[in-house]
Amino acid sequence: MKYQPADNRYDKMEYRRCGNSGIKLPAISLGLWHNFGHVDVMEHFRKTLQLAFDSGITHFDLANNYGPPPGSAEENFGKLLKADFAGYRDEMIISTKAGYHMWEGPYGEWGSKKYLVASLDQSLKRMGLDYVDIFYSHLPDPDTPLEETMGALDLMVRQGKALYVGISNYQADEAQRAIDILKDLGTPCLIHQPKYSMFERWVEGGLLDVLEKDGVGCIPFSPLAQGLLTNKYLNGIPEDSRAHKASGFLQENQVTPEAVDKAKKLNELARQRGQSLAQMALAWLLKDPRVTSVLVGASSPTQLADSLKCLDNIKFSGEEINQIETILK
Repeated sequence: MKYQPADNRYDKMEYRRCGNSGIKLPAISLGLWHNFGHVDVMEHFRKTLQLAFDSGITHFDLANNYGPPPGSAEENFGKLLKADFAGYRDEMIISTKAGYHMWEGPYGEWGSKKYLVASLDQSLKRMGLDYVDIFYSHLPDPDTPLEETMGALDLMVRQGKALYVGISNYQADEAQRAIDILKDLGTPCLIHQPKYSMFERWVEGGLLDVLEKDGVGCIPFSPLAQGLLTNKYLNGIPEDSRAHKASGFLQENQVTPEAVDKAKKLNELARQRGQSLAQMALAWLLKDPRVTSVLVGASSPTQLADSLKCLDNIKFSGEEINQIETILK
């Protein structure tokens, strides 16, 4: 039976304006980082994407290297877009990025115009799209002039291959320079995608202030600290976990007694709020009006549905904020 989106799909989702732009993003966006590659089951992410769209998630975030293997997340997303969502492209914000290693030789990574232009062309072919809504510089390149990297983003907009551009993993000073260059070129920076969670708060040391001052949106990734801010590690390291598998992401040595102790105390506070630890961690990010949307990953529809429940309670009392700060200190 052909998929038919829910008629009430926009009723419960909160949409937030992205900086000073005309774009609004859902409070929860779906990232296709590590659960949508060829090593995964197509039917799982078909159902996950359908639930996302039925729940009012309009923003789907990819990158050229997402998979595994690299590129396969875009390929699979493109297949599902054509099969299930062909008539709904205009209801979606689709983003992709380039910066990390994708092919051999000197032009297969970082921030040169050569690499960024080629990469976006490849991404569009993999997804079967004429354009993406947002194209990101995935990380700053220490050896390429920032003017060249930002000039490539500007070029992609002028060629009609991207509607908006953004940056990811840029520190506050780097972000400020990138934003200024793009503004001078006439293609404003729409959004910044930093790593941000209760356990990783570097963005509070200046980046959020820069984004607020210049009217740039913010969409945190890794909001659950790769699982540390869930109930998965409260009682040891499960055999099926990322940390146990040493998958190149969360490592066993990151699951420290100190981190687990903090997670247990946060979990108790979440329980008092009627939430899971993961739901409270997502809500904690959304309490800040400078945060436009939060990127969540999902290995199943059940996991996504659980994350979406964070929207039932995103307000924190002063006492709760103080308790959280005391735990995290």
